[in-house]
Amino acid sequence: MPGRSRSRPLLIGGEITRNSSFGTWHPLSVPRVTVALDLIRVLGWVAPDRYIEAPLAERADVLRFHDPGYLDALAEAEAAQSVSQAVQARYRIGLGSNPIYPEMYRRPMTGAGGLILAARLTAQGGVVHCPGSGTHHGRPDHPSGFCYLNDVVLAMLVWQELGRARIAYVDLDAHHGDGVQDAFAADPRVLTISVHEQKRWPFTGTRDDRGGGHARNLPVPAGFNDSEMRVLREAAILPLVRAHRPQAILVQGGADALEDDPLSRLSLSNIALADAVAALHALALELDVPLIVTGGGGYNPYTAGRCWALYWARLNAQPVPDRLPPEAEAVLRPLRYRRGNGRTPPEHWFTTLQDMPREGPVRPEIRQLADQIMENAV
Repeated sequence: MPGRSRSRPLLIGGEITRNSSFGTWHPLSVPRVTVALDLIRVLGWVAPDRYIEAPLAERADVLRFHDPGYLDALAEAEAAQSVSQAVQARYRIGLGSNPIYPEMYRRPMTGAGGLILAARLTAQGGVVHCPGSGTHHGRPDHPSGFCYLNDVVLAMLVWQELGRARIAYVDLDAHHGDGVQDAFAADPRVLTISVHEQKRWPFTGTRDDRGGGHARNLPVPAGFNDSEMRVLREAAILPLVRAHRPQAILVQGGADALEDDPLSRLSLSNIALADAVAALHALALELDVPLIVTGGGGYNPYTAGRCWALYWARLNAQPVPDRLPPEAEAVLRPLRYRRGNGRTPPEHWFTTLQDMPREGPVRPEIRQLADQIMENAV
């Protein structure tokens, strides 16, 4: 979009998710993206000229990575709300945790469209936050881990076509970014770094997994805390990104590593994740390269929505109130979440944006992990 200033970040939204659900039984039955967008709006943090609604991706753009038959099968499955046994066997649609649901074509195509647009808008520099994207498990011809397309890979391919060939990809999700790592395993221009819970689905991304030589994996133990995240950020993530000399940085900012998420046993506060995003933003400014920050995992509507709104605040150096105003509380209080602490939500989920810090001891295996990754960095 010509004429847009690169001096301030852009926010790309995803209203399609407001009334979309994978089904009442599914972890993605809860709102997340629109919670973040609504918080950002009621806090007065985004001007109209800094917000863009994510478009539906063009088919040709998606075919850079995805199989045409698979894309057709997704569209047909959405229209019919069913698939034949042959299609199910070929493309794994409607199996396990990747169900048939009403927006199963339009929703991932919108996530891809938003992130592809983000890549184009930042071809000459700038910062974009796209909380409705970050589907890092998607495979060329089948869904994986709730991800029907891999919007991250698609955006990075667009960057490369536009001259941003050397990319640093940092994945903060509690689950290994396997789809992105495998997509670029043969491309030395792309460095993938993933911090994720060890021994958790998809059970890849071990410390010694180099993904063709260009991946650095940081699998962390249960209970991973803010102090330990700070060590990995300063001793491994930032030095690795700097040494790669990237022409662009993409951060997958999944919120499922937070203490109260149901799909991990990690114990971070949203401050730790936002600090990592802010540090990578500062590095992108220092290197004068574009930055995109996405959403990703995150299955507690209170913690995910607040976290992604906090990313936007940090990217804009926006002061965060100690207590949310009534308009923001009104976004959070009507939410319903029946897992874990969601049955009796703690008051701070309604009244604050920032969690209390979750500092703790730095276990020896965390320091050893950082040291080993850096020893094998070249």
